[in-house]
Amino acid sequence: MEYEISFIGLLIALIFISVTGVYPGGIIVPCYLSIFIYQPLRIAVTLVIALLTFICFRVASNYLIIFGKRRFVFMVLVGGCITFLWLHLSPSLLPVTQEFRTIGWVIPGLIANHFEKQGILITSGSLITVLVVIFFIRLFLNI
Repeated sequence: MEYEISFIGLLIALIFISVTGVYPGGIIVPCYLSIFIYQPLRIAVTLVIALLTFICFRVASNYLIIFGKRRFVFMVLVGGCITFLWLHLSPSLLPVTQEFRTIGWVIPGLIANHFEKQGILITSGSLITVLVVIFFIRLFLNI
């Protein structure tokens, strides 16, 4: 079931990018998020970690020269580190940890990278739009 919806998500993301020119957090990000579409807290935690990664980038860019490939690697590494910290700190902070896990190690960094390129509102809006389309296709096809 997850394989079918991830391919549909990839197709919808590619169509969205070609029509609008706006990336919904990357090409593959909606695919991963669509797998967890019935777990909105995991999606929310992933977006919060992406926002924290973006904030860390903004602070670090005042002191470091980060652009191009360095920016991408920085975002993915910081997103992975924040995810790692969250996975190890959340069991002691929250009794219910399964719902508050992130989606992947790389996904928050990819989203944060597009936050920097396109802006937070445009990236979040396009990501939510693609996820809603995938959700309704999933309901229609009964996947």
